[in-house]
Amino acid sequence: MDDASRNDQRLRGVASTTLSALVEMARRRGALKIGETLDDMGRTGFGVVMLLLALPALIPIPGPFGLVFGSALAIVALQFVLGRRSIWLPALLRNRTISAAAFESLERYAAPIVRRIERTVCPDRMAILTGRLLPYFLGLPVFALAVAIALPIPFGNLMPVLAILVMAIGLIERDGLVVLFGLVLTTVALATTAALFHGAVYLIAAAQ
Repeated sequence: MDDASRNDQRLRGVASTTLSALVEMARRRGALKIGETLDDMGRTGFGVVMLLLALPALIPIPGPFGLVFGSALAIVALQFVLGRRSIWLPALLRNRTISAAAFESLERYAAPIVRRIERTVCPDRMAILTGRLLPYFLGLPVFALAVAIALPIPFGNLMPVLAILVMAIGLIERDGLVVLFGLVLTTVALATTAALFHGAVYLIAAAQ
């Protein structure tokens, strides 16, 4: 990697670079399976895994992306809580294929959000809160957010995905303050999801 590439990576942030690498990988292969993507990129830590599995829920095209990736993230989050060193997914999720076009759409819509979050990052700030044991403690909040993403609630993905993105970028960049803000957003996201779910149930009941 030349100096210009290294400078570009520093400017864009690790999360943006990871997203670009994911899209480029999809272009080369024509499509990606969830399992292959985790095998290729997921070894770098819980933050990257969170990023990879939460972002596709933002893809604004028809398809059960929230259900698929929310379910996958919920399963992975529990495994981090249990301290598993390798990631397991059922074949139904592991073999799920996402097209290159879908990932290009993801880059258009998600990259600006990721870059905005990265502008607030200060690497190694309050790094004690991003240590090796933190993923075990974040596993349960991420599991709750993943379940919220998987629920078929209109606009219900947005806040949970945003909370996960903030925590993921905080972990990747070792910025403990950003991780803490992500936990605050988690509370807001879960409250919002609960309100939306209650409203949906009320409307369904009223229509009957």
